[in-house]
Amino acid sequence: MTALLDWTPPPFPPAKVLEGRYSRLEPIDPGRHLDDIWAAMQGHDHLWEWMPAEPPQTKGAYGALLEMMTAKAGIVPFTIIDSADGRAKGHLWLMEIRPEQGVFEVGYITYSPSLQRTRVATEAIFLCGEYGFSLGYRRFEWKCNNLNEPSKRAALRFGFQYEGLFRQHMVVKGRNRDTAWFSILDSEWPVRAQGFRRWLAPENFNGSGRQKLPLMAFNQPLGLAGAVHLRRAAMTDIPAILALKNAAYTPNESIIGAPSLPRIADYAQVVAEHEVWLAGDGKSLDAALVLEIEDGRFTVWSVAVAPHAAGRKLGTALMHFAEERAAALNHDAVHLYTNAKLTQRVGWYEHLGYDITHHEDRADRRLVHMRKTLNKAG
Repeated sequence: MTALLDWTPPPFPPAKVLEGRYSRLEPIDPGRHLDDIWAAMQGHDHLWEWMPAEPPQTKGAYGALLEMMTAKAGIVPFTIIDSADGRAKGHLWLMEIRPEQGVFEVGYITYSPSLQRTRVATEAIFLCGEYGFSLGYRRFEWKCNNLNEPSKRAALRFGFQYEGLFRQHMVVKGRNRDTAWFSILDSEWPVRAQGFRRWLAPENFNGSGRQKLPLMAFNQPLGLAGAVHLRRAAMTDIPAILALKNAAYTPNESIIGAPSLPRIADYAQVVAEHEVWLAGDGKSLDAALVLEIEDGRFTVWSVAVAPHAAGRKLGTALMHFAEERAAALNHDAVHLYTNAKLTQRVGWYEHLGYDITHHEDRADRRLVHMRKTLNKAG
């Protein structure tokens, strides 16, 4: 059982505008938002199949529904504005908000056809998660009818983890509802947020706005390096990562005469900004691979194998996985650098097909930069 010595309950989320790159979430104001929402939603009754409310048949009925949302206690309802044209095209709630437990949920998600499968729709979920976790919440929930397959797929795409099924959880519109539960924890959110940001980046879309890579490509939680199972690191893995880095890199420091850069890094920042892949359980790691992916460049930032796992060719397996990962993310080369005094390490990289491109002199060390061009067809 984990003691939460430094945690204090966060405030109830104040209603405020959440600004994104492609969208804006505004607290629902029926007077300002009704016209746009009615224009976007009328005639699309199928959108209400899984909702607790029946589809409003008139503009007045829709206005009454929005008024109910603004008056309802315990929720924070948002209108979703498309920044491209400034029009409201859907709405959602922050709900099931329990500050004393640090829990919040995104729900009552109602997207018009013009909003579905767009950057705006995805960014709205990201903005909700970013807002809740910024206030100090610990758990972000997603729940849906177990028969609602699109909603379950969306939860997994956004990086929520399936937790289980609450059977006969509710009665909705006179029918039984078994509820599927999903969540993202605060220790997982920095990695999920990284995936959202990389997917939402303008360079991930072509001139017509179509994605180049799906969000699941950035949110991939598991991998396979040969026969070795890998998983993405979370913030809770940092103590084990530090122990591994100390064990793997300290022996090199007698050779290079300076602290090893991967050993002294801030791993809260590393996990949040890079892809960190782990082999082994969270208490005793066998190996760790850190990939830096930015500015169109794919770099193996570090690869480390624990002394107790030596001789199992984990390093080679991780390097091959890095190359597969680079190809999957549409990169044509893998870059890396290491200390020039680690001649055996340089030779190992050359054996794996990496060529020296240049040297870099720093105040306390000389680095060898290397590159391997990938054969995507192979």
